[in-house]
Amino acid sequence: MALIIDGKKIAGEIRDGIRSEVLALKERHGAVPGLAVVLVGNDPASSVYVRNKGKACEEVGFASFQYTLPETTDQGELVSLVDELNARKDVDGILVQLPLPKRIDEAAIINRIDPRKDVDAFHPANVGKILIGDEDGFLPCTPQGCKVLINRVVPGLKGKHLVVVGRSNIVGKPMAAMMVQKKKDADCIVTVCHTAAPDISYYTRQADVLVVAAGKAEMITGSMVKEGAVVIDVGMNRITHPDDPSKTKLVGDVKFDEVEKIASAITPVPGGVGPMTIAMLLANTLKAFKLHRGVR
Repeated sequence: MALIIDGKKIAGEIRDGIRSEVLALKERHGAVPGLAVVLVGNDPASSVYVRNKGKACEEVGFASFQYTLPETTDQGELVSLVDELNARKDVDGILVQLPLPKRIDEAAIINRIDPRKDVDAFHPANVGKILIGDEDGFLPCTPQGCKVLINRVVPGLKGKHLVVVGRSNIVGKPMAAMMVQKKKDADCIVTVCHTAAPDISYYTRQADVLVVAAGKAEMITGSMVKEGAVVIDVGMNRITHPDDPSKTKLVGDVKFDEVEKIASAITPVPGGVGPMTIAMLLANTLKAFKLHRGVR
């Protein structure tokens, strides 16, 4: 049976380290990192994410600034708020919760955020730095969390075949760019496969490390995984509960019960990648604070 990678525990350790560092920074410099989170509309899932991010900030001693704008907010109003946050010295990180209402151009808003405050790492300047391996920028939170988990269970990645299922700008593409870098904590042979592949299993069965971010419930079955592979499941899907049709169940993109018997290590859903995403957001905000204030 596979080792269950406890993302909740690892994220907790990271958050404890950040909390201790923030206390020390406050004593030395009299300031703490500040994160501004902007939500437009009342999407229930987005509202939960925003609340969780605010709570996490408070737990580690950050200043948290939350802006909940009505669904009717237009692009000009949102741009004005982003400009205001860009200019504020007490705001080190800016996160505009996606998705935005359809009438607002998401790319225009992302591009408006100061790259030095873009703790989601969606700005083209940070995306470019990810591709060339420039560590002055930020890494996107979810793939960065995946990478931390992989590094915990696979100490030597050089030459390992890492296969990513999914090509989104949020997970798949940056994950591939991060893991192909010639660095001691990466240096993988990387394959990205997606819906254009006639047979995705042809690629997934070759993976020493398999990262699945396809957004399709339980699509990766036991027969699609190499014996002893490390499997990182990014998926979060609600399905009808098999034992009670009146209820729902949260599952990943991997059929856990099957793959657990074949993999050497696997992340659960929930409790795997999810907690790491917020931990990495906090880590990015702390990094931004240090860059802005010129402190260590």
